Amino acid sequence: MVLCAVLLICLSQAELGRVWAQEHEDGLSGTPLRTDGDPSGFHRTRSDQQTLHKHRGARNTQADAGGVDISTLPDNMTHIVDSQNYYRWQSFGPTDRRTEDLWVDMNALHKSQVRIHGILSNTHRQAARVALSFDFPFYGHYLRQIIIATGGFIFMGEITHRMLTATQYISPLMANFDPSFSKNSTVRYLDNGNLFVVQWDKVRLKDREAEGAFTFQTALHRNGVIVFNYRDIPVPVAKINSTEHPVKVGLSDAFMASIPNAQATDPKRHNIYEYHRVEIDTTKIVSRSAFEFTPLPTCLQHTSCELCLTSNLTTGCGWCNTLQRCSDGIDRHRQEWLDYNCPEEAQGNCEDYNPPEGSMSSFNQSSPGPTPSSAALEDQPVTRDLQTGPPSHKGITENTAIIAGVVAALVLLVALTILAVYYINTHPTVAPPFYLMQRRTNNYWPSMKFRNQGCHSSYAEVELGGHEKEGFIEAEQCC
Repeated sequence: MVLCAVLLICLSQAELGRVWAQEHEDGLSGTPLRTDGDPSGFHRTRSDQQTLHKHRGARNTQADAGGVDISTLPDNMTHIVDSQNYYRWQSFGPTDRRTEDLWVDMNALHKSQVRIHGILSNTHRQAARVALSFDFPFYGHYLRQIIIATGGFIFMGEITHRMLTATQYISPLMANFDPSFSKNSTVRYLDNGNLFVVQWDKVRLKDREAEGAFTFQTALHRNGVIVFNYRDIPVPVAKINSTEHPVKVGLSDAFMASIPNAQATDPKRHNIYEYHRVEIDTTKIVSRSAFEFTPLPTCLQHTSCELCLTSNLTTGCGWCNTLQRCSDGIDRHRQEWLDYNCPEEAQGNCEDYNPPEGSMSSFNQSSPGPTPSSAALEDQPVTRDLQTGPPSHKGITENTAIIAGVVAALVLLVALTILAVYYINTHPTVAPPFYLMQRRTNNYWPSMKFRNQGCHSSYAEVELGGHEKEGFIEAEQCC
C-alpha cells in the first residue's frame, strides 16, 4: 500500500510539473526562432546520424543471426591484399649487441612481476585470453585483449574461432609445441604497463621431444614495436614438420566481411579475409637471434579530413565523413566502410563536408564572427508584448519541472522508508514486521555454473579457474 501511494504521488508530481511548464511554454510560444542563412548543415548532420544508427542496428542483427565462415581460409581461397607496408623489420644475429639488449630476462625479475599460466603450461593445443594494461596498436587498431596459445603464437583477433592459426596472429615460432610434456616447460608472461612479454620456456615439439627444448619470447611495446627473440633453437625451423600443426613466423591481420554470394547457402555468413601478412626468412632464426618490427603510419591514425588527405606519412587514404574515419578501405572496419557507402564518399575533398559560409553551423563554429549588437537587435521585428512571463521564469522547461517532481517524490520515499525501518525495529512483535522476518532468506540469488564444451583437435579457448598450487592451476585435461 505504501509503495502504491508513493508511485501515485510521483506520477501526480510529474504531471503537475509538466502542466506547469507547458503553461510557461505556451506563454513564450509566440517568440519566433530566427536564423540567418540556410540551416541545411543541421539537416545533413541529423540525417547522417540517423543513417548511422539504422545501418549499425541492421548490421548487428545480421552478425547475431549469421555464423562465421572459416572454411574460406585455405590457401586456394584466401584473399591476400598487400595494400601498403604496415611494418618495417630488421634482424639481429648472435654477434649483434642489439640481440642481448632486446632480450627480457624474466629470471632476473621479481616473482611477483612474472606470471606462469598454469593451464597453458600443462596442456597441449590450448589458448587463453589475457587482458593488457595498455592499448596496443596492431595494424593501426588498438587492442586491449589478446589470446596466448601453447603453439608459440598470439592470436590478435577479436572473434575467436576454431582456426586460430589461420590469420590475425603475432607468431615468433608457430609450431606443434606441447608444454605438458615436462614440468620444466612453462608459458609465462609479464606486463609492466609499457611492455608485455610472453615467453615459451623450454617447450618441446609434440612427438619429437628428444630433439631438444625451445626457449623464445615475443615483446609487445606500448608504441606498437614488436620483438621476436630466440634463446634456444635446437632444430632449424625448416626441418619442423607442418603436417600436424602449421609452422609460421611473422605477423598477419584480416578483416571480417559479408560478401554477397549467390551460391552460398547462408547469405548471412561472414567470411574472414587476410589482407596483409609479414613473413620473415626462417633461415635467420637461430639461437640468440632477434627480430624487431617497427610499425609504420596508417590511415587510421588521422582524426581529421585535412590530415587524412594531406599527410605525407600515408598514401591512398580517404575520408568518410559519415563515420568520421580515415582509411584506405582495407582494415578491420572494411564491412562498416562498405555499409556506409564510404568508398564513394572518400572520393570527395574536405570542402564537400564543410557547410556553406552563411549557414548556422558555420556561424556557431567560427569564433571570429561578430556578435549582433544591441542596436541591431532593436531593428528586428520583435515586440515586448510577446514575453508574457517574468524574466526569471524564461528558462523554465518541461523537463526541469518533471525532474523537480521526481526529486520530491524520491525525498518522500526515503522519508517513508526511514519511518518503516524505525517502526519495524521498535515493534518487532507486530504481525507485518514478524512476517517480513520470517520470509527473509539468504539463498535468494540462484547460482550459475558453466560447463566446458567437448575437446577438439583444433585450439580451444580456456578460462582461468580451479585452485592454484605452487604457481600452477589444476584443470581438467583435454582428451
